[in-house]
Amino acid sequence: MLPNEKLQQVLDRHKTLETAMSENPDPEDYVKMASEFSELGPVVEKIKDLHSTQADLEGIVEILADKSVDSEMREMAEMEKPDLDEKIQSLEEEIQLLLLPKDSADSKNAILELRAGTGGSEAALFAGDLFRMYQRYAENQRWKVEVLSESAGEVGGFKEIVASINGNGVFAKLKFESGVHRVQRVPDTESGGRVHTSAATVAVLPEAEDIDVEIRNEDIRIDTMRASGAGGQHVNTTDSAVRITHIPTGVVVMSSEKSQHQNRANAMKELRTRLYDMERQKADAERADSRRGQVGSGDRSERIRTYNYPQGRLTDHRINLTLYKLERIMEGEGLDEVFDALMTDFQAGQLAALGDEE
Repeated sequence: MLPNEKLQQVLDRHKTLETAMSENPDPEDYVKMASEFSELGPVVEKIKDLHSTQADLEGIVEILADKSVDSEMREMAEMEKPDLDEKIQSLEEEIQLLLLPKDSADSKNAILELRAGTGGSEAALFAGDLFRMYQRYAENQRWKVEVLSESAGEVGGFKEIVASINGNGVFAKLKFESGVHRVQRVPDTESGGRVHTSAATVAVLPEAEDIDVEIRNEDIRIDTMRASGAGGQHVNTTDSAVRITHIPTGVVVMSSEKSQHQNRANAMKELRTRLYDMERQKADAERADSRRGQVGSGDRSERIRTYNYPQGRLTDHRINLTLYKLERIMEGEGLDEVFDALMTDFQAGQLAALGDEE
């Protein structure tokens, strides 16, 4: 059962914000208060619904305890009570989830990085298939995908590709994708029909904003160079590619589109994101012991998922999820079922952790 004191604190905070917003605060404070007010809105509605349902249940209990009540009314009360009990339990579970600590990065855009792993040309092709999967999913969500840098594979796909994805709740959806993705299938070049195993790595980083990370001019070195296209041809005759080195950390980022101005902006965006992610990883390390077994622990070295083409099967090893709808998933249409299962498992871990603390 949820403690009434905690629920009342939420209601009081919501009311306080509403009052403060009506008193013409300065714009910066108003934006912060409006954001918190909006976040509390759904849980406040659930709490009010819970209180109303609890009041209805108390009325039913009183009727059942009153010996003077006629049999017809008592029978109606007995029929209604289980539904009210079930609704209260459901509301309490929903409120618990809504009250879980929020990841401040959930609302951010994301930087998606894919790299071919073991498996040679087949790994590069698989990295290309994964990028297409995420790209299709992003299109369905009406997110914007912008490629920041890419290195094509020899027979197709990508040795490496980095893209920014902008939209509503991007990181919240994609944050569990970081890790090693393994594919089992018969390559087009395999004449004997044997199944090969190869892999690609995926990293999803919350995109940092200017206010998240301070980068001093004296801490970076910017180099320009010729941008090369497929096969080594020069995209143009000017030095347009940009490489930025963050001297204190040794982080190096590069963008090689046609515009040097755009390349510098892209590289700075990626650098800011990498530095922001390093700070997040550092903070997470302090809680590593309690989170290591949870989904989203940030360990990108472990195999998280297998895509088995002969069986049409996708298996997420972290939560023992198996789906026989690989074709739909690779088209970006079935990913929500995977994402929802990962989020549910993560929230269950959070609830269990809170229960242990209490």
